[in-house]
Amino acid sequence: MLRHLSQRLLSLLQLTRMALVFTAVADGWCTLLLAAQRRAEARGTTLAAQVDARHFLAAAAVSVGLYGFGMSLNDIIDRRRDQQISPNRPLPSGRLGVAAAHVVCGLLIAGAVGAGALYARLTDDWTSLVLVVGTGMLIAFYDLAGKYLVALGLLTLGLIRFCHALVFSPTVPLLWHPLWLLNHVAVLSAVAYRWEEKRPPLTRGHWVVVLGGLLVVDIILVSMVASRRWESAGGSVYDLASTLRIQGGLIVPAAATAGFILLAWRVRRRSPTPREAGQVTMLYGLLWLIVYDAAFVAGYVRDWVATVTILLLLPVAYLSVRLMRWWSQLMALSQRPSFKRART
Repeated sequence: MLRHLSQRLLSLLQLTRMALVFTAVADGWCTLLLAAQRRAEARGTTLAAQVDARHFLAAAAVSVGLYGFGMSLNDIIDRRRDQQISPNRPLPSGRLGVAAAHVVCGLLIAGAVGAGALYARLTDDWTSLVLVVGTGMLIAFYDLAGKYLVALGLLTLGLIRFCHALVFSPTVPLLWHPLWLLNHVAVLSAVAYRWEEKRPPLTRGHWVVVLGGLLVVDIILVSMVASRRWESAGGSVYDLASTLRIQGGLIVPAAATAGFILLAWRVRRRSPTPREAGQVTMLYGLLWLIVYDAAFVAGYVRDWVATVTILLLLPVAYLSVRLMRWWSQLMALSQRPSFKRART
């Protein structure tokens, strides 16, 4: 009985990739802290006076719902292909039924929308709920079509992170933060795609579309923000151009970027095959999103408690990945061996 429950729980966690959900939670919490610091500076109060624990809980619920929805929908769509290339995943292995996966997927997106509505009500800004729905639509587009379009799919992955970060402060407390996530995820995904030698292959034309598309998107977003002012539901007017200010705090995420480039170079050199290098770099790159979040908090919020809180999500996420792998190996060892009669 206990082993059966453990197997079911493991299958659900594998389906939704919950070990890495902390990267999305960190993105949201970083946005909340940046917005709280902005309000504190405008109102002449402390950061603590602008922090509401309910906002952080609602943001975590939205992040968990959107992340799990995207991962479970991806496995539902790919279940037949996975029978050939990843037969040990929950759906092709039969450890989890397709109907159950649909229920989980539906509950997760419903939970994300519900948490988004709660967050919008708490902040009195319903733009957040619109962004939750929009992010969910981007995720569905990627799973259903974007990932087959190579370059467009890689750009979509970056845009998903960008929109997710904006959910928790549509007034954009600091544009550089979601832009950093957008560019890191898109470039990381392209490099990992190339090293893993996925099909269809990543051609020079795809690279032009990805890098050129990122440049165009960056210019459009910066131009939009630089030329607009935002009036919140509460009547407060924000000069969005101020979110583009370049300060000394930007040195910290820039240093984090340099650190990741060195890490990826080291992984590539030490990996026995390009495929393994791509897989490891992709994992480390997703975990590195937490480093970026902590870097922005350190550079712009300048509160060591907040910085450490975000950074602590990194070992939690890494240990969760290791625990999932250990758990999976343990469950595999506990299965009864099956024997087949040798044919003569």
